[in-house]
Amino acid sequence: MNSKKIAVIIPCYNEALTIAKVVDDFHRELPEATVYVYDNNSSDGTAQIARKHGATVKLEPHQGKGNVCRQMFRDIEADCYLMVDGDDTYPAESARALCKPILAGEADMTVGDRLSNGTYAEENKRAFHGFGNNLVRSMIKWIYDYSFDDVMTGYRAMSRPFVKTFPVLSEGFQIETELSIHAVDHRWRIKDVPIEYRDRPAGSESKLNTVSDGIRVIAMIGTLFKDYRPLKFFSLVALIFAAIGLALGIPIVTEYFATGLVPRFPTAMLAAAFMFLCGLSLATGFILDSVAKVERKQWELRVYEEIKNQEPRLR
Repeated sequence: MNSKKIAVIIPCYNEALTIAKVVDDFHRELPEATVYVYDNNSSDGTAQIARKHGATVKLEPHQGKGNVCRQMFRDIEADCYLMVDGDDTYPAESARALCKPILAGEADMTVGDRLSNGTYAEENKRAFHGFGNNLVRSMIKWIYDYSFDDVMTGYRAMSRPFVKTFPVLSEGFQIETELSIHAVDHRWRIKDVPIEYRDRPAGSESKLNTVSDGIRVIAMIGTLFKDYRPLKFFSLVALIFAAIGLALGIPIVTEYFATGLVPRFPTAMLAAAFMFLCGLSLATGFILDSVAKVERKQWELRVYEEIKNQEPRLR
């Protein structure tokens, strides 16, 4: 493991209470790794504390965890990227277990699973977080037919090809969901690693807003569903339009065959409009599906080139 470069990447916003311990713990568990702290406009001295404890500190002025991750992925060169939050909720003792499959070439992303062993449910006291995790996991299972043990964990390791070909679209806390969906849709090798979760220490406050950030996560799932699986997405939209059009139109057609009259002409026009929208949605799905397949081929070529470029570094 020592011959390959590991980067511990920590996005931070006002984590002065815990960042020193987090940096020290990962230096202890992965002494060969470089610990990067990206400070996201903290006002409590987080950057200064991290620097004092030996972390490589950089500043990211664009607010939001997704923006921080985008810049980290652009800046840092490594063979394994271990991403962790700066709030001391994830154990550094699990770092090697997460990194090992990446460095051995057995996985492209390992996920620190907080849910399987029940520690997240025991430790996390924030209302509806467990419900939100289950909802997002169920949506991904339904859309992509892949069951994550923990979709929204902030503790995961990733390979260089994964990181360097990952297009970060989100700005905030949607980044974990985006990472998970990208990994599933592009068929990266994923491995779940159970970890012990602990809640934030007293005095440390979460920056995640359950309602507003939860809505953003669900919106991100819908956006990625449209972008990654356009034919399936627009077929579902077409099915909704068809159901409404048939519900409006069948009584009118039945009445026409019985009497030869169309007494509810506005309703007939509305039914025809919904059936037109059904056809338009299907056509849109087929067109965008063709575009998505071309983009996927180009992405596969970029991944192939990234893997080829990485091979000399690993010899």
